[in-house]
Amino acid sequence: MPEIFQKGTLYLCPTPIGNLEDITYRTVRCLREADLIAAEDTRHTKQLLLAYDIDTPLTSYHEHNKAEKGPQLIEKLKDGLMIALVSDAGMPAICDPGSDMVRLALEADIPIVPLPGANAGLTGLIASGMDTTRFTFVGFLPKTQKHRLPVLESVKAYEGTLIFYEAPHRIQQVLGEMLEVLGDRRAVLCRELTKRYEQYLRGSLSQLRADLAEHVAK
Repeated sequence: MPEIFQKGTLYLCPTPIGNLEDITYRTVRCLREADLIAAEDTRHTKQLLLAYDIDTPLTSYHEHNKAEKGPQLIEKLKDGLMIALVSDAGMPAICDPGSDMVRLALEADIPIVPLPGANAGLTGLIASGMDTTRFTFVGFLPKTQKHRLPVLESVKAYEGTLIFYEAPHRIQQVLGEMLEVLGDRRAVLCRELTKRYEQYLRGSLSQLRADLAEHVAK
């Protein structure tokens, strides 16, 4: 029997990290039946909704408007609306302001239902060849070297796999800092996950830096 989605409930809906087919039937139905979809980037989410013929109203909820928009969404939930929260890609509340929305909902005794789905960190991990029995998710490092180095120092003694997210334009710099702080340990660089040009670069941190420099030089 099909699930009955509940009014006055916040649903956390994961979206594809690249390939649009990586979405569950349950998530598609939840997005269709919601009264409102709160999206980190409405322009990005519109493309997904068009692909699945979903015409649910969209509203923006992101880092720059969360202080104002979060309480507004809570009031709508209290009024009985069913709201689906999505990020640009992957799991909402992982490295995005969705975590703040979850805290507001908990404080207001709003029911929260998480739906399973795509996640970049775990997708990369299972194909990396690294240890999957013990791992920790570090996420995005701070934007400046001054603040990145202490974070790297804090995790260098961890014996399991470390999972980082990083922007392409900073990757060479960050790999150099990792080499300096963590030592020339084995690493895997994953990019374009689930997309046509998905790629894994495997080797030591120094080898990855050299491979990237060679790629840029071509």
